Amino acid sequence: MTPQDIAHVQRTFALVAPQAPAVAALFYQRLFELDPSLRPLFSTDLTEQGRKLMAMLGAVVAGLNHLERLVPVAQDLARRHVGYGVQPAHYQTVGAALLDTLQQGLGDGFTPEVKAAWTTAYTTLAGVMVAAAHPDAPA
Repeated sequence: MTPQDIAHVQRTFALVAPQAPAVAALFYQRLFELDPSLRPLFSTDLTEQGRKLMAMLGAVVAGLNHLERLVPVAQDLARRHVGYGVQPAHYQTVGAALLDTLQQGLGDGFTPEVKAAWTTAYTTLAGVMVAAAHPDAPA
């Protein structure tokens, strides 16, 4: 990730973070539209799950300047998610739902540069997570 990518992600997350409950609700709505089979993986209250999602996103976004510290946390998170039934293909669906949510939340602010920055950030971390949780999965 370039410093410019990181700046785009951090700047735009700061714009959507104040509406965290609505952003999280929109994310889960989109996720379950894309793949309804994922709904049973979320046994907890989606309001609480949304809080966790936004807190984790905030921590990830803040940590992009120090990937060496962020990677082990992402790897541990991914290993825990295996116990919930998360499969490698789910990461692609989550990424699509995240980008769709950001596009809707940012409107015209979701420029091609912003989309590329978020895509880079997400695919970088998703790759780390899949490799940690599913080391035999194709890259």
